[in-house]
Amino acid sequence: MIELNKIYNEDCLIGFKDVDSNSIDLIVTDPPYKLTSRGTSGSMGGEFWKGDLAKNGQVFKSGSLDISNWINECYRVLKDGTHIYIMVNDKNLTYYLKQIENSGFGFVKTLVWVKPNKICGRWYMTQKETIILARKGEQRPINNAGTSDVLFTPNFKKLKSDGKNLHNTEKPIELMKILVENSSKENEIVLDPFMGSGTTAIACINTGRNFIGFELDKQYYDIANERIQKALAEKAEGE
Repeated sequence: MIELNKIYNEDCLIGFKDVDSNSIDLIVTDPPYKLTSRGTSGSMGGEFWKGDLAKNGQVFKSGSLDISNWINECYRVLKDGTHIYIMVNDKNLTYYLKQIENSGFGFVKTLVWVKPNKICGRWYMTQKETIILARKGEQRPINNAGTSDVLFTPNFKKLKSDGKNLHNTEKPIELMKILVENSSKENEIVLDPFMGSGTTAIACINTGRNFIGFELDKQYYDIANERIQKALAEKAEGE
């Protein structure tokens, strides 16, 4: 088993090889999926939607990674009776659900995260993101059964000194905290194969869970580690 409470600056397909089978208690991740190719109208879409990557249906320079390349590894490393949360957009939802089923996971339901910002489109403006909840093995209820499947958590994005986002698809800590608290217990291990700016790790720190993460992009890896060190310091001050 690899070292806990650490992010590894490597491709998750490499990192997974060092994770023991049936050793992880929860997976929460926001993978780099394909987008609908588009431009932007005015300023409604934010800085990302003005770039060439968006016009080609990409978020990151490294491109997207097909779920079929990594979902089986998620199944292998999770313990029986555990959950996986995967964030996805409408374009990829049907395909993701099929690949999740093929891997052996049992579909539980979809959650909806309502975002404060809207993105322009040709039909309706997008203001939500879907979160797929699936299980490995037997049914497992969440810890707070009173949680709604429609989640309203503001997304106050952190900015760099130049005014740009720390991460183009950064999620709020509170959102990840809800998922982590509902599907794991204190001191259990949460894995995020696409750690990004470290939000899942911070949610784990704030709730007493252990974490493991992989992040291929060195820039985001450095940002995540900086945020994690700050979160650890703040937690130590509060104890």
